[in-house]
Amino acid sequence: MTATHAQPHARAKASAVRDVLALMLLPVPLVVAALPGAFAGGGTRRWFGGRGESQRADAQAAKDGAAAAFVELDTAQRDLRISIETITAVDSSPGGRRVVDDFAALGRRIDEVSLAYITAVDAHDLDRDDLEASVAAQARGELNRAKDELVRVKGELDRFAQGLGPLLDKAETQLARLAPAVERARQGLLSASNALDAARGSGLRADDLAARLAALGPELTMLNQGAGRHGVAETLQRADRVVRDAEAVRAEAERLPERAAEIDKRLVSLRTRAQALTTRAGSVEPVLSELRRRFSAACWQDLQPVPEQAAVSVRQAEERLKEAAKAREDQRWADATALLSTVRALLNTTDEAVSAAGDRLRRLNAVAKDPQQEIDRTRFAIRDAQRLAMAGRNTPDPRHARPLDDSVGRLDRAVTGLEERHPDYWHFLTETEAVRRTVARVVEQIREERGTGAA
Repeated sequence: MTATHAQPHARAKASAVRDVLALMLLPVPLVVAALPGAFAGGGTRRWFGGRGESQRADAQAAKDGAAAAFVELDTAQRDLRISIETITAVDSSPGGRRVVDDFAALGRRIDEVSLAYITAVDAHDLDRDDLEASVAAQARGELNRAKDELVRVKGELDRFAQGLGPLLDKAETQLARLAPAVERARQGLLSASNALDAARGSGLRADDLAARLAALGPELTMLNQGAGRHGVAETLQRADRVVRDAEAVRAEAERLPERAAEIDKRLVSLRTRAQALTTRAGSVEPVLSELRRRFSAACWQDLQPVPEQAAVSVRQAEERLKEAAKAREDQRWADATALLSTVRALLNTTDEAVSAAGDRLRRLNAVAKDPQQEIDRTRFAIRDAQRLAMAGRNTPDPRHARPLDDSVGRLDRAVTGLEERHPDYWHFLTETEAVRRTVARVVEQIREERGTGAA
């Protein structure tokens, strides 16, 4: 029972009262055995019968009732203090601080009623031989009032404790998570350390992973210092962070041998591909020569830079491959991976350019031999779109009819261009492709609109 605002003498009295009450609450035989002279020939007190002795008994009963109420209040306050400490260990929010203030205010009221009780007990010696009936009656009244105040404040304390339920449940849940969370962090660091040792045992340095693991050392130190120093919420967050970071290190360490093997495989594959592209790039010039000989300049001018660009790109790819091999040797895995991605992009671009020259020649040969196949393919796409536009209608929607009519005219002009002395077959092919794309967009628009209308 705290007595922050009670007098020092009263606080000492409260402690003494608790000790005496502990003895009073022992089973009767023990209490009797503990009292010297309890059976010594009638004792030392002169017992007076009648009304005086009845008043003494009533006062003693009031004293016992007040003592029991005092003990109950003291026990409830002690138990509630544990709950308050549990909450404050977890909750530093304004709500948590308000709980502490309210508990302190209750403590001051408890001190006041406790002091009143102790004063009432000290004021009357109910064991005096010459105790008068009026004095016993006065003592009974004061002790009953003290008991009533103790019970009233006990009720306030109980209601306050009931209101703490949600906060206490939350705090206890977090405290229950604390030890397992810290243990998971320790186990996570141990697993990461073991995985790192295994990777090093296979000849891999894994310096970056070792540095990341070492950076978690101070975090483990703070976890070991406990929530009492750093707070429960912060400790839980730290434990979760350590688990997450340690797991990342462990996963990367376990995958490191596989990653090294994968980089080795990619180095070999991309080196082989670069060599093959060097050979293929040499075939572009003969293709361009045939294009220049058989077709108009518009059909091949855009391909003129391909041989030089291919040579430059392959050379750059080979240089990046050497850098990637050095990064692999130094076990700079991230650098090696990035360089290999650059090599792949360079080779993809070169492959597309080299393939474009041969594909251009094949397509121009086919259309020069028989342009009708391309014409029929495009006309069929237009007619199919026109039938769809007229389905269920007497007249087509202008939004659909206009681009389809324009496509017909565009195709006719492209076909007319083939009648020139030196036809631009490449222009013809790009025009028919553009017409088919336009027609496809109209078809998609019609289907979307009708699908929405049906819905």
